[in-house]
Amino acid sequence: MPESVDDKKATFDEFTDSYTRTMERRIRTLETEKQLLEVQRNKLEEDRDNLRLELQKLKQPPLFTGTLLEVLENGKAIVKSSTGPSFVVVIDSTIPKDILVPNSRVALHQRNFAILEILPQSTDPLVRSMEIDIKPSETYEDIGGLRDQLLDLRETVELPLLQPELFEKVGIEPPKGVLLHGPPGSGKTLMVKAVAHETQATFIRVIGSELVQKYIGEGARLVREVFAYARDNSPSILFIDELDAIGSKRLDIATSGDREVQRTLMQLLSELDGFSPRGDVKIIGATNRVDILDPALMRPGRFDRHIEVPLPNLEERFEILKIHSRSMNIEKNVDLNLVATQMVEASGADIRAITQEAGMFAIRERVTIVKSKHFLSAIDKVISKKKETLSGKNEYT
Repeated sequence: MPESVDDKKATFDEFTDSYTRTMERRIRTLETEKQLLEVQRNKLEEDRDNLRLELQKLKQPPLFTGTLLEVLENGKAIVKSSTGPSFVVVIDSTIPKDILVPNSRVALHQRNFAILEILPQSTDPLVRSMEIDIKPSETYEDIGGLRDQLLDLRETVELPLLQPELFEKVGIEPPKGVLLHGPPGSGKTLMVKAVAHETQATFIRVIGSELVQKYIGEGARLVREVFAYARDNSPSILFIDELDAIGSKRLDIATSGDREVQRTLMQLLSELDGFSPRGDVKIIGATNRVDILDPALMRPGRFDRHIEVPLPNLEERFEILKIHSRSMNIEKNVDLNLVATQMVEASGADIRAITQEAGMFAIRERVTIVKSKHFLSAIDKVISKKKETLSGKNEYT
């Protein structure tokens, strides 16, 4: 039977609806693809712009480095180039005026020497390596005896950093610097580490011999950079160990090497004079030979407070022995006080060495308990070795 008009119309409507839905799905798919392509295009355009910018940077001529001497009016300044001469140049308008200070490092245009940017101050890698990143683990509990010396050191270094208002209320200036002197191994460095542990200051340790350089002027430059680094990282503690390496008395007759050491010393004296006692930088020096230091270094205004760190007495030797043996497996009947009486003229470092040697004697016998005989053998070994080393020499070295 032939289809009626209504049946044909219904079939056509179904076909039209199906075709419309198919086209709508196709349109949505194409729109999604278009969006993805637009994202990819934007990404490629960004990469293109970055590459053009990088290529433009590579095509730019190199810049000279210089030092800003003085800022003038009308957007000009006086700079000293790295090649030597000084110039009056134009300052780029994009550089904020408040960051243009004398002695700043600047980048100069190759042709007209215009100031294009401010460069960060350079620091010698040797100076950066002097900073102790990890706070020392030593505390005041690790120090046996030296109560008066530790009190003096804390009043000089710790109090001005943690409670500066006390000095303002009393109306006095804290000591500018402190000098620790005494025999080797008496605890000078340990005291400084304990103070650095208690404060949140940057701890910078300098060995005096590190400031002695081969070329003329290098030692003085290092001293300047060390003190500048301490200022930039304040609050800080600058500890100069083995101060006698650069601070010995100056001689009228000297070799070229001695004269270079003297130049370094004079720069150190100049830096010490330039420090404010109420600043956030505290200077500590340590030496075994205070008798050979230059008088200019010892006068008030540089190292104001001198703290002698002597060898421990019997009571202090006992305290030090207890500190170094607290983690040892010691026989119960061992009398540490009696052991301490046998350590005549032993320093804190000697006592630490004796405890280690006592443990080694126990290990040598394949036992896990340290006995009195092990301590006595260790004392005999360490003290006798020390006497042999110091035989014919002044012990205060």
